[in-house]
Amino acid sequence: MDFRPTESQQLIAQTIRDFAEKHIRPDMMDWDESQRFPIEVFKKLGELGLMGVLVPEKYNGAGLSYFEYVTAIQELARVCGSVGLSMAAHNSLCTGHILAFGNEEQKQKYLPKLATAEWIGAWGLTEANTGSDSMRMQVVAKQDGDHYILNGAKNWITHGITGDVAVVLARTGELLDSKGITAFVVERGTPGFKAGKKENKLGMRASETAEMVFEDCRVHKSQILGAVGDGFKQAMKVLDGGRISIAALSLGIAKGAFDASVKYSKERHQFGQPISSFQAISFKLADMATQIEAAELLTLQAADMKNRGIPMTKESAFAKYYASEVAVRVSTEAVQIFGGYGYTKDFPVEKFYRDSKLCTIGEGTSEIQKLVIARNILKA
Repeated sequence: MDFRPTESQQLIAQTIRDFAEKHIRPDMMDWDESQRFPIEVFKKLGELGLMGVLVPEKYNGAGLSYFEYVTAIQELARVCGSVGLSMAAHNSLCTGHILAFGNEEQKQKYLPKLATAEWIGAWGLTEANTGSDSMRMQVVAKQDGDHYILNGAKNWITHGITGDVAVVLARTGELLDSKGITAFVVERGTPGFKAGKKENKLGMRASETAEMVFEDCRVHKSQILGAVGDGFKQAMKVLDGGRISIAALSLGIAKGAFDASVKYSKERHQFGQPISSFQAISFKLADMATQIEAAELLTLQAADMKNRGIPMTKESAFAKYYASEVAVRVSTEAVQIFGGYGYTKDFPVEKFYRDSKLCTIGEGTSEIQKLVIARNILKA
C-alpha cells in the first residue's frame, strides 16, 4: 500500500490550512466559551466542496475518496476539534447514510443540498438509555396507512437543533429484534419534530449537541431509507465509515497538540537552555510522534479498504480505538510539557485536551471498539 499523500490530498491540506487561519483560528475560543455553533463556517466549507467530500459530482459533491476525506478532517481538527467533528458528522452520518442507502429520488432530493451545506444534516441513533445498546431504542414508528407516526427522543445528536434534515432510526418491530429498526429521513419543520435540550459539554463546545424530540410526528413511507427493518444493519455499516472519520478527527487533535508541544519546547527556556534539550521532554515528544505515526497508518489502512470496497469493520475499529486513545494521551502530555501555561486558555493545548476525550466516546466507546475487534478475531 502506498500511503504517500497524493497531489489532491496535498491541495486539500493546504486549502484547509489557509481556510482555518482565516476563518477558524481567530474566533474559535469565543465559540468555545459561548458554545456557539458557527454555521457560517460550514456554509463556507460547503462552497469549498468539503461538506460533500464523498458525494459524487452529479449530486454537487466533490466526488473524492476516503484518503482526501481523512486529510480534510485531520487538518480541520488540527486547529479546532469542534469544526472537525461537525464536518465529519455531517459527511459520514446523515449524508453518508442517504448516499449509501437512499433510492435515486431521495439522493436527488437531499444530497445536492447537503453536499453544498445549503442544508446541515443530523443523524439520530442514540437515546438517553440506549447508548451502546441501540437495539433497545424506545423511539417508535407505528404505521398508519401510508405514513409512520414517530414518538420518542434522540439524545447526543450533533446538529440536533440546527440540522435541516435528520436520518432517524426508529423501532418498527419488536424490542431487541435487529430487523425491527427502520431508517427515516425527517425534515426540520415536519409537524411533531422539534429540538430539545442542548448539552453543556466539557469539550467540542462549538459543535452543537442536542436532543431531537418526536411527538406524533407523521412521516410518509417514501421517507424510508432502504427497506422497512433494515435500519440497524444500515446503521452498523454507516458506523464502519464513521469510525474512520473519528480516527481522522483524533489524529488531527493529536497532531495539533504535538505541533504546539514541539514549538513550545524549543521556545521555552529553563536552567539556561530550551526544555526540548532535556531528556524528560524529548522522550515525551518521541513517544507522541511514534503513537501518532502508528495511529495514522491504521487510519489510512481502513480508508484504503473502504475505498476498495473491502469489508473493514475490524480495521476501522482498530483505527478508531487506537487513534482516539492516542489523542487523549498526546494532548495530556502536551499539557504537561506546557506546565502551568498548558492549564490556561491563553495557550492551545488545554482545548485539545478537552476536545480529545470525546473521541474515545462518540460513535462507539473504546470499550465497544474492543468488543467489535474481539468478535471479529474470534469468529475467524
